[in-house]
Amino acid sequence: MELNKGKSYLIKIFSCFLIVLLFISIVPEKVYAKLDSSQLENGTTITRSLESLRDLDYQTWQVVVYKQSDDSLKTVLRVVGYPGRLRIDHPQNLNVQSGRKNWKLEDITLGNLKLANDPREAAAEFDLEPLLLDLNNNRPLRLSLSGVFNELPIPPYIVSEWRSVKDLSEN
Repeated sequence: MELNKGKSYLIKIFSCFLIVLLFISIVPEKVYAKLDSSQLENGTTITRSLESLRDLDYQTWQVVVYKQSDDSLKTVLRVVGYPGRLRIDHPQNLNVQSGRKNWKLEDITLGNLKLANDPREAAAEFDLEPLLLDLNNNRPLRLSLSGVFNELPIPPYIVSEWRSVKDLSEN
């Protein structure tokens, strides 16, 4: 009888230990943004956020945020579709919504000679600085570009990456 009580007690302790261990391994302490660094043709290293996302019509878009390497040091949002499937006319402001807040980001595509001369016209660049300066937290965003896509959801972890790109370049 005494032996069974001992086994029962050990099983309870072992079970509690497993539950605590499982809880610790499942609940993450922090979530870190994953940023990509690459080298440009002129040897400059650039840090960027690069994600592939789907809009509400299930079209896939590549969304890239990087800091311009010229004197302006603007944070740029580049939206890229698959060539041959669409054409993006310029200039055209990007509408961004989050709750009751709205932003219109300026189309700066024609300032990038490579994109301006690209016959595929499947990419657009926007000045992301006004949005990043106005954001206080990593809130979900919804992008829309007239005639191109109605709603492209941006989850908070990607907004965190975008803010990290801006913060890295200021240090």
